[in-house]
Amino acid sequence: MKLLAMTLASLSVLASAPALADPAKLREDVRRVAPALDKYAQERVLGDVWKRPGLSPRDRSVVTLAALIARNQSIEMPFYLGLALDNGVEPREISEIITHLAFYAGWSNAMSAVTVAKDVFAARNIGADQIFPPFRPSFLHLMKLPKRTAQSASEISSAPCFRA
Repeated sequence: MKLLAMTLASLSVLASAPALADPAKLREDVRRVAPALDKYAQERVLGDVWKRPGLSPRDRSVVTLAALIARNQSIEMPFYLGLALDNGVEPREISEIITHLAFYAGWSNAMSAVTVAKDVFAARNIGADQIFPPFRPSFLHLMKLPKRTAQSASEISSAPCFRA
């Protein structure tokens, strides 16, 4: 019975995680609990680190999203997805980053990112038409070979690739 209660408590915490995903609410929560952490985040991370000349804000956004997705850090993802969009990363690029990372960082990490990105895209009125056309697999087309006359078995076996 205790195990059931603990499981239900854990699930309720997980279910409330999307509520924490609101960047404004998250920042306010950090200010209330750890004001120094908020100050470091604003001054050092978003100030000093993001202003360094080595990468453009757009490139920093791509790298940051990749790191957050790879580490399944979904709580901070809404803020950085919004920042990425503000810094010029296209919705279709975010979609591709998530898809690409599914193969390198894990399917479940990518699926978590999809859930977060869906909400950010909805809040910004970003529709499916801005992400990508529907996926249509392309099939390999066989090359049409020029018509040849039938070759005898001896001609084929004497070809350089068949010689022993």
